[in-house]
Amino acid sequence: MAVERQKVKEQDKIERRSNFNPVESNLTEEQVKLEVSRCLNCKNPRCVQGCPVNIQIPSFIQAIKEGDLNKAGEIIRQTSMLPSVCGRVCPQERQCEGNCVLGIKGEPVSIGALERYVGDNTTAETPKIKESGKKVAVVGSGCAGLTAACDLRKAGHNVEVFEALHELGGVLRYGIPPFRLPRKFLDREIKNLENMGVKFHTNVIVGKSITIQQLKDDGFDAIFISSGAGLPKMLNIKGENLNGVFSANEFLTRVNLMHAGQPDSPTPLRVGKKAAIFGGGNVAMDAARTAVRVGFDEVYIIYRRTEKELPARLEEIRHAKEEGIVFKFLYAPKEIIGENGYVKAVELEIMELGEPDESGRRKPISTGKFETIELDTVIVALGTGPNPIIQKSAQAEGLNIETDKRGYIVVDADSRATNIDSVYAGGDVAPVGESNAINAMGAGKKAAKAINEFLNNK
Repeated sequence: MAVERQKVKEQDKIERRSNFNPVESNLTEEQVKLEVSRCLNCKNPRCVQGCPVNIQIPSFIQAIKEGDLNKAGEIIRQTSMLPSVCGRVCPQERQCEGNCVLGIKGEPVSIGALERYVGDNTTAETPKIKESGKKVAVVGSGCAGLTAACDLRKAGHNVEVFEALHELGGVLRYGIPPFRLPRKFLDREIKNLENMGVKFHTNVIVGKSITIQQLKDDGFDAIFISSGAGLPKMLNIKGENLNGVFSANEFLTRVNLMHAGQPDSPTPLRVGKKAAIFGGGNVAMDAARTAVRVGFDEVYIIYRRTEKELPARLEEIRHAKEEGIVFKFLYAPKEIIGENGYVKAVELEIMELGEPDESGRRKPISTGKFETIELDTVIVALGTGPNPIIQKSAQAEGLNIETDKRGYIVVDADSRATNIDSVYAGGDVAPVGESNAINAMGAGKKAAKAINEFLNNK
């Protein structure tokens, strides 16, 4: 095509190392006009098929072409109440843009940037709601919980969201740094739900402050559990209990939510000179890029496979490299070495790739060689598992919620129903497919649809 894919302007790679301001700005109005002209408006829109919440992408792009930005916003919000969020954090290259026909021989339409532009420049209208008289409890205020709360409230049900932390947003707030997701857009989307009549309760740990059975006893006709997966997976190697070893969850939560990177923080972070992040996903990139911004001089990402196998988004990898983060491929941690109770170094095992494992990626195997590097901080970003508080408290009350061998809640793939009547679950606590924001939103939509049908037939 004559028109090239439009690129967003990015903050200078040196300057952004010292601040948490957004790395990317929006497309300009002129760029938007050029980018929407690239869309072929396919009769069989593969981009929609690649979107877990089925945003009608050609339709909202056509509305932009017609100069009706508000209409574009209405089209997106028919299926997604979080366009400013999803336009920033979704893996478009594997979903909508990954299915774009233009990507076969060239570059796909920049769907994510267009969605973000529409989300940032339009306001959601508060819908007229016909009250049903039914009550639904939503546990957790992350992607799945907010999406389910929105759809259930639109259906007329009284919706109350119970959040364990003191601020709303779940992993969108405590996990994703503000240089990727500015907080004003997350706050605005939550405010939209409040305007619709969704009630939010913070500092409520379901399973401790209140139980599933107590929610039932309080008159909630259905419950949606979307408490996420906040239990970090650690290395289980010698030295892991030394001061200076963090899970990525703790590190990001302390910086993003508790502002521990600021000098006047009541819970300050001990910032050293050299930090290593073990892992290769988006969380590892977020942790590494955050470490740069809070003041570490040298930051390494240590990954046991090659760059080809990195699961993080290509954009995140590029940004990390631009910000001076050093990637050490084909290394695995063997032992964390300490001195006076603090991290001093880490011994690494040098790996090579063997045959593919169950994930389809070539399995790393030891070469029998080792290398030691000096460090003062280790951040473990190897993923998370489900916190068992809700499941255990429910079982103590005789509600034996079925879980798999890893502790995740077992649900029906279509309805997200658990084995307990009127109790549903979705998102990272009950994953079906890849764990990311847009898939969690898809789970919230499916659960809301099933809950609504359940309540209407009750």
